[in-house]
Amino acid sequence: MGKKTKVALAIAAASAAAWAGTKAISKPQKRESKEALQFERPIIIAQHGGAGLAPEHSLLAFERAAEIGVDGFTVSVRLSKDEEIIAFHDATVDRTTNGSGFIKDFTFEQLKELNIGYNFEDLEGAFPYREQHVLAVTLRQLIETYPDKLFIVNIQDSPDTYEGSLMPSKLWRLIEELNIQYQVIVTSPYSEQIDRFNLYAQNRIALGAGEGDIKKAMTSFTSQFGHLYHPKVDLFIVPLKQGVFNYDSPRFVKFLSELNVPTIYSDIDDLVTMNRVIRQGAMGIVTNRPDIAEVIIQKVSQ
Repeated sequence: MGKKTKVALAIAAASAAAWAGTKAISKPQKRESKEALQFERPIIIAQHGGAGLAPEHSLLAFERAAEIGVDGFTVSVRLSKDEEIIAFHDATVDRTTNGSGFIKDFTFEQLKELNIGYNFEDLEGAFPYREQHVLAVTLRQLIETYPDKLFIVNIQDSPDTYEGSLMPSKLWRLIEELNIQYQVIVTSPYSEQIDRFNLYAQNRIALGAGEGDIKKAMTSFTSQFGHLYHPKVDLFIVPLKQGVFNYDSPRFVKFLSELNVPTIYSDIDDLVTMNRVIRQGAMGIVTNRPDIAEVIIQKVSQ
């Protein structure tokens, strides 16, 4: 046996011993169940109210999705100049409205002067809301309008900004004031924002995984040390694929579910994929097209 072979065998033996050691001392810790995640069937969530059918984050979109029968909505939030929690995804108003500038530089009253449906393009390629005045709304308005719906609230303001530094505490105070702990899941692209929010919530609110949490889980899942992964969030909302990471895996869904962490797939706008991911164990889907998901809604509601 050559020297290189002996070294390789020694390394393999050491790795096996390390793996066995960690397996013996590290036991998977399941997340405690949260009230907002108690569903006995797959759920359908309208992205920003159903952004494929009406202007995103407009009451028009939420009303239409509610009429179809969705279980809830994703709502991206940002803080306005007067520190209102606004239902708005982008840092600027440029993409969706007839105005220009940063959300943080507008008061809520100033935002209401803009038409958030100005650049909405319908399925026929027309711009049906350019002559209308589609208003921006606050998270409070939406929650008070739909007390029977689940809200997945996505903090978009970066933790490095003034607005981002305020948002976790302001969001917690709103949830506490309205007493809707059972109705809300809080998430963010920034794992730091989720951690900050949880300093106030103290695990009383269901938490969605941030980008850092998702990558950590996937790295653990694809390694031989998955047993070392201990989730600090309650729900994963993931696309089928993002960059080099492929989340479209029944085994990944099972890996998380065994830790009492369900998975919801986002940006699913065709019926075939909706049915497939639900069959492979997903708790539900997030879609821009709740009209397409209506078939599933009717089936699972029976």
